[in-house]
Amino acid sequence: MVTTFDHGGGVRSVAVPIPDNPLGHTLVYVVDTDRGPVLVDTGWDDPASWDTLVAGLTACGTAVPEVYGVVITHHHPDHHGLSARVREASGAWVAMHAADAAIVRRARGTRPERWFTYMAAKLTAAGAPEQHVAPLRTARGRRLPGLSPALPDREIVPGELLDLPGRRLRAIWTPGHTPGHVCLHLEEEHPAQLPGHGRLFSGDHLLPRITPHIGLYEDPDDATVTDPLGDYLDSLERIGRLAPAEVLPAHQHTFTDASGRVRELLDHHEERLAGLLALLAEPLTPWQLAERMEWNRPWAEIPYGSRNIAVSEAESHLRRLVKQGLAEPVTGSEPVAYVAV
Repeated sequence: MVTTFDHGGGVRSVAVPIPDNPLGHTLVYVVDTDRGPVLVDTGWDDPASWDTLVAGLTACGTAVPEVYGVVITHHHPDHHGLSARVREASGAWVAMHAADAAIVRRARGTRPERWFTYMAAKLTAAGAPEQHVAPLRTARGRRLPGLSPALPDREIVPGELLDLPGRRLRAIWTPGHTPGHVCLHLEEEHPAQLPGHGRLFSGDHLLPRITPHIGLYEDPDDATVTDPLGDYLDSLERIGRLAPAEVLPAHQHTFTDASGRVRELLDHHEERLAGLLALLAEPLTPWQLAERMEWNRPWAEIPYGSRNIAVSEAESHLRRLVKQGLAEPVTGSEPVAYVAV
């Protein structure tokens, strides 16, 4: 069954399924323009997902060959996965922020063995036990999922209006969930005349009941120390000041009171950082910190791949605490442990 929704004012959405994922689906938005529909994200690259997108566009009164452009909020496969198929079937352009486009180019140009070696080294440095790292050391010849996503052919420039004839859609750079994540501000009166400033396609930056993952996306050949959680918190405050009338996220459902949701997320991260600082009363590696952090299930029940994501999130929080001068690495520790100052 295909689920679509008419949001008014020439904006519709199609719920495109994500295989074997508790999120269930990605909301792909269909925005009418004078040159044909423009999609905000496309969904996961899977036959059932493609069939749903095709049927959903038909239900919206259009079709894939009529698509004029595709705007990608960020490079994750549940958002960018079907971009190539849409472009092949329609000739549409595909736009993405330069920071995420660089990740796509790096993924396409790096042999899987290089990624497995890099991941093994990162996890070892984070204090992961050998039994967790061992499968990565023997992963030669395996294909890493999502390693060949479509290269975008246009760059989303923050602050500029995108090429949507007859519409005003402005890009807002909101790094954190990914380095090149963007929200998209539809600078038009809300069709229901709700108070606020237009509508916001928020991708994964601002969701009604989920706290987005904040991890690390680093170039194996670049030693720059990033602060993704700091970037995310700064980006949240910018969106809070924008105060859109309605938020159209990529998952769950639309909602109002963006400023209230921003406050909730800022408070959540402040509380979480305080809790982690209490844990760091004793020296802990990123792996040990991840083991002790609160997740949606006990650590023993977290699957292998999700543990890697959890460790990445623990590291992003550690970097924020170090940058704030609240924690520091323990001199001479191997793997490196951190302690509250």
